[in-house]
Amino acid sequence: MYAIIESCGKQYKVQEGDVVFFEKLEAEEGKQITFDKVILASEEGKIQIGNPYVKDITVEGKIIAHGKAKKIIVFKMKAKKNYRRKQGHRQPYTKVEITKIKTANKKAEK
Repeated sequence: MYAIIESCGKQYKVQEGDVVFFEKLEAEEGKQITFDKVILASEEGKIQIGNPYVKDITVEGKIIAHGKAKKIIVFKMKAKKNYRRKQGHRQPYTKVEITKIKTANKKAEK
């Protein structure tokens, strides 16, 4: 089973057991986090597509760590004008392990 979720303005394809790097989330390390903006869910060949989100499906994860990505150099230059600016940037991220994809349909089938 896999799902496509929306978080931090981006879309991520996740499965149980995946480790995903999100943009910085405001939560402590070791805490559980729930993603309820599920765009698409696939289970045993059955695909559910949301409008805009799929109802009754959530994705749970555990926050492993916070950190910063590798440094990138932002260099601006205008030719023949002696204009040069050099700046570095490190994007903060949150490392999340996907623990469970919950569906409410299993309860309804029983």
